[in-house]
Amino acid sequence: MNTFTLPQLPYAYDALVPFIDTETMTIHHQKHHKAYVDNLNAALAQTNEVNPDLDSLLQRISEYSPAIRNNGGGHYNHSLFWETLSSQPKLIPEGMLHDDITATFGSLDNLKAEMKKTGLSQFGSGWVWLFVKFNGSLAISSTPNQDNPMMDILSMNRGFPIIGIDVWEHAYYLNYQNKRADYLDAFWSVLDWSAVERKYEEALSKVR
Repeated sequence: MNTFTLPQLPYAYDALVPFIDTETMTIHHQKHHKAYVDNLNAALAQTNEVNPDLDSLLQRISEYSPAIRNNGGGHYNHSLFWETLSSQPKLIPEGMLHDDITATFGSLDNLKAEMKKTGLSQFGSGWVWLFVKFNGSLAISSTPNQDNPMMDILSMNRGFPIIGIDVWEHAYYLNYQNKRADYLDAFWSVLDWSAVERKYEEALSKVR
């Protein structure tokens, strides 16, 4: 059976300082994400899956065990998180994504404010998402634990994520302690909109 592997970060662990500190990045990637990958592989070894595709697996996650749900989600969510961060980010979206954000939320600032509000409203551990719904429109939601909008266990707010903000305490506590709001504000300083634009185009190609 093919197994999943921990992706290499496209930047050094200290690249996102002062917005995300070196120790948090190191522990988050080497310990937390690695554990999700290892546990996902162990859980899948108990199934008949031979060449699992993570996207399709998550879209029918109701067929699998809680271990696959939690660790498959953890692997997917963290992979997206790393891919959309950068030490030299593009700070403003352009093109179709910019137009869609403006049409849906009124402005980029409104989008950020709504995602912050959603992040602060998420009780306990979870994620905040900007995603392309299956009808092609943009939406914001949060999910608990390592769930995400692709999973078929959700009755609504389903689609393809293009931004995921990790609001588990391990993502920010060393630098921000209990100040989740400050972490949510700082996130935008390292979000690379060029990566988000690519995710947006990929998502649109799946829903058209």
